Amino acid sequence: MSIVMTSADWLDLLQHFLVLSLLAVGGAITTAPDMHRYLVTDQHWLTDMQFTSSIALAQAAPGPNILFVALMGWNVGLNAAGGPTAGPHAWWLALMGASVTMLGILLPSSILTYTATRWAHHNRELRAVRAFKTGMAPIVIALLVSTGWLLTTAHNEPARDWRLWLLTASAALLVWRTKIHLLWLMGAGALLGALGWI
Repeated sequence: MSIVMTSADWLDLLQHFLVLSLLAVGGAITTAPDMHRYLVTDQHWLTDMQFTSSIALAQAAPGPNILFVALMGWNVGLNAAGGPTAGPHAWWLALMGASVTMLGILLPSSILTYTATRWAHHNRELRAVRAFKTGMAPIVIALLVSTGWLLTTAHNEPARDWRLWLLTASAALLVWRTKIHLLWLMGAGALLGALGWI
């Protein structure tokens, strides 16, 4: 995929991720639906495949899952250069894309988290602080569900993947009703995928 980006586009990318940073309650992954809307649907800077691959790779890799933001920026930079075969210019733009998106998603939320946490720690007995903490739980859950739905519907025919739906429902039920460690369920899902059963 090849796109053309001006300096105004790069600034717009930074500004969008600065705003998303302040909405990333529960982690950057909760803002994935808006990232998809902006990067894939509105701007056409990424394809659906690049978007979902960035998230899947970052979730599978060791380390913080926020790396999917860097991968999205990397892909935007590569697309702006005409692809990975465009030489050193492509790699420089890919690094710039990763830096812009990571700076945008990390800076405001880090500053806000630091100052709010210090204030909340000093005022932890206030009723408003306790109510805020309690009220944020359903919001975070709803944002995570919307991200999961977006990633699920990215396939062309979700109804065809009934095995994935069954596995997801079974895993959710086991997590909810038993004390089986989540890593065992992830390992079982990986094994079923490796065997080609899902």
